Amino acid sequence: MKEMDRRSFIKASAIFASSLGMLPALTGCQSTKSNSASRPLPVTARVRGANEDIRIAVVGFNGRGQEHLAGFSKVPGVRLVALCDVDSNVLGKEVQKRKDKGESVVGYTDIRKLLENPDIDAISIATPNHWHSLAAIWGIQAGKDVYVEKPVSHNVWEGRQVVKAARHYNQIVQTGTQCRSSSGLKEGIEWVQAGNLGKMLVARGLCYKRRGSIGKTTGDQPLPKGIDYDLWTGPAAMEPLHRKRLHYDWHWVWNTGNGDLGNQGIHQMDIARWALGQNELSPHILTVGGRLGYEDDGQTPNTLIVYHDYKPVPLIFEVRGLPSKAGTEQMDEYRKARIGVVLHCENGYLVMPSYTKAIAYDKNDQKIKEFDGSESHFANFIKAVRSRKSSDLNADILEGHLSSALCHTGNISYRMGKQMQPEAIKEAVEDNKEMCETLNRMQEHLKVNAVDLTKTPATLGAFLKFDPKKEQFVGNRAANKYLKREYRKPFVVPENV
Repeated sequence: MKEMDRRSFIKASAIFASSLGMLPALTGCQSTKSNSASRPLPVTARVRGANEDIRIAVVGFNGRGQEHLAGFSKVPGVRLVALCDVDSNVLGKEVQKRKDKGESVVGYTDIRKLLENPDIDAISIATPNHWHSLAAIWGIQAGKDVYVEKPVSHNVWEGRQVVKAARHYNQIVQTGTQCRSSSGLKEGIEWVQAGNLGKMLVARGLCYKRRGSIGKTTGDQPLPKGIDYDLWTGPAAMEPLHRKRLHYDWHWVWNTGNGDLGNQGIHQMDIARWALGQNELSPHILTVGGRLGYEDDGQTPNTLIVYHDYKPVPLIFEVRGLPSKAGTEQMDEYRKARIGVVLHCENGYLVMPSYTKAIAYDKNDQKIKEFDGSESHFANFIKAVRSRKSSDLNADILEGHLSSALCHTGNISYRMGKQMQPEAIKEAVEDNKEMCETLNRMQEHLKVNAVDLTKTPATLGAFLKFDPKKEQFVGNRAANKYLKREYRKPFVVPENV
């Protein structure tokens, strides 16, 4: 396998630049003035005894948050004391349900009011992505421990701010990448890292998850009744609703979501980085993909290849939202996995096709060994809350930041790219064996889905150089603008945490 060496990188960059024009060779990230006046006032965290209940609040529970409610309810010594959601219908229904069970639960629409409550020890955040970092930082500053869903950020800069806040205030902050609590994955990764399949050659993440069209609308759409849209929008830009559904389909709009790379794919990106043992972001990134097969109100790609040029082993990520063939709902498989990770090695490969299982195969596709098992990720968080040791966490906030940021830098490459004809894209990557093979499979996948890439071209992403220490792109002011957003007052992620 050829690595993405300097020659191939320069060649691909030249092809991209010839059609788009070279990007300004400037550095620096646009700054946004901090407005911290609206943040919750710091509260001194109480010292928790081993036999005391951990009093928890769940913020956002119209989707993934329901799993938080169920998961924490199974952990001994945890008591749900508050709920927060900007949808009054969702909030009222859940509060009443709890009261009918005899539980004493307070409902809040505004997280800032919730954080003023000194009787809350920890918050669990399952809001849309654009709220994750700000809610986490506000919670940390208010003296609460925090469980925050993946991705922990909507952009690279704010994710690092959460890490800084967690360290400065010495709070316990867990990332919602529950695969980190899988003993099966941990044992499988360690087995490969010990050299049992020879040298690792490539780590490949897969997100082959069916995503149909979200429909095409014309003009502004009515908001659902009961939504406080100002609070729902929070730190994002206030925009009219331009899709049929406010809920969930926010994933496919850049203002609030990060596509399936940052939705489902963050789990597999995290596992792949875990396997590589990489504790910083990759130095070079390139992408190929598009929103292909239909035209709708979505903006994020449903088909994407991301190449993170780690040394000595690269990380390749594949997103596919179209089926294995037009007219069906069946999805493609790669090495018997649809949503998972494959570690390619000299003498075989390890497949992690689920959140708990890892299976080793030899070069002849014969199964060698299997690993399986997992513990509660919610229970792991509570364990660390009691011990006050971040080292007890299976997914400390730093891990969440790095894996989330790998998704963000991949998306930045895509967003800065240009649609190009298939042969031009092939020429751009032809010196890289693994990237070329992955591209060929992607193009065949699109072909059987009746996507004509000569008529609806894929996008060749910008070829980006990144400084992992500074967490900024090198010599590329345009790319650095994507590392941070303009925050809408008073919902501003603070500069100084």
